[in-house]
Amino acid sequence: MISIIDYGMGNLGSILNMLTKIGLESKLESDPDNLRAATSIILPGVGAFDNAMERLNSSGFSEAITDFAKTGSPVLGICLGMQLLASQSEEGELKGLNLIPGDVVKFKSKSIKVPHMGWNIVKPKNESLFSHLENNRFYFVHSYYYFPEESEHVAGTTDYGHTFVSCINRENIFGVQFHPEKSHKFGMQLLTNFSRLSDQQF
Repeated sequence: MISIIDYGMGNLGSILNMLTKIGLESKLESDPDNLRAATSIILPGVGAFDNAMERLNSSGFSEAITDFAKTGSPVLGICLGMQLLASQSEEGELKGLNLIPGDVVKFKSKSIKVPHMGWNIVKPKNESLFSHLENNRFYFVHSYYYFPEESEHVAGTTDYGHTFVSCINRENIFGVQFHPEKSHKFGMQLLTNFSRLSDQQF
């Protein structure tokens, strides 16, 4: 069972509908205590960093997500959900979950439009999420991007003004800056790949 964390922020219905469409058992989860029964979890997110962290902290999800990650079962952060895995963000003052140490920084080039919005290519660094996605296109909407402390945690990059990190991975913890739930067949394949990670040992 894939649990989609429902803390009031993110494209919850779109993610649930896509997982259902590709035949994956999933549910929206608003009770952090129930994460213990999940085989993997998805942390979505749309909006501001501090608002999201306030909700995770006050609901008990911050501790529950951290505890779940320690079990070795797969965790996937999507868009803002990926950024919440970081240590901190330029967008706010609160600390992130720090599951993959790094900073979230804003696009600063005056030669590009911010937010970065639309379809773009991800150049994968490993195959965990990107099997059968050689000619991929994913949908992005974001003004900030992840800068992990360790280069070994970079799982994919994308070009927009400069090369930025669009996918991260540390053992069983994954994050994607784009929206697989808005990326049609490419998102379906990526979420299928993620669902299969629960059979692996990390």
